[in-house]
Amino acid sequence: MDENGADGCRFHSHAPLIIFLLVGIFQFVDRFFDRLKKRDSRTAEEKRLRIEISDLLKQASLLSTPSSFAQAAKLQRTAAAKEKELAKIQLESNDKKVSYGSWAKTFSGVKFTVYLGLIWWFWGVPVAVVPRQLLQPLGRMLSWKAGDPVSGVIEVGMIPWLVLTARVSKLLSQKLIGPAA
Repeated sequence: MDENGADGCRFHSHAPLIIFLLVGIFQFVDRFFDRLKKRDSRTAEEKRLRIEISDLLKQASLLSTPSSFAQAAKLQRTAAAKEKELAKIQLESNDKKVSYGSWAKTFSGVKFTVYLGLIWWFWGVPVAVVPRQLLQPLGRMLSWKAGDPVSGVIEVGMIPWLVLTARVSKLLSQKLIGPAA
C-alpha cells in the first residue's frame, strides 16, 4: 500500500463516499416520487366501471324502437349513475396525485438546500485527490475551483463531484428501480 492508498487514490476522509451516498438516496427518493405520481391511476374498479358503462350504452343504443324506449332510458340512467361513481373515484385518485406532487416539491427544495450547503461547505476545498493518470482527459474539468492541478495529482472539486455523482446515481436508480411509469 503506497502513500496514496491501496488503489492509488487518496480521499479526504470519507466525504466523497458520504456525498455519493447522499446524492444516491436523493435520486432514489426522486424516482420513487416520480413513480407514485405517474403511476397508472386506473384501478381495477375504474376499469370495471368503464367496461360496464360502455356495455350499458351499447345496449341502450341497440334498443331504438318505441316499444323498448323505457328499457333504453333505464339503461342510460344506470350508465349515468356509474359515470358519477367513476368521476368520484377519479377525483380521489387526483387528490392522491396532488399530495404526492406537493411532497415531491418539498423534497426538491430540501435537496436543493442540501446541495447548496455542500457546495458552500466544500467550496475551494478538494473533495478527493486522485493521481493525474487516472483522470487525464478530464482533469482540468474535475478540478474546477478546487485547487491547483499543477502537481502530480488532481484535486476534484465539489461541483464536478456533485454533477458526477448525480449522473451515476440517476443511472443506478433507473437500472435498479426502472423507468418512471
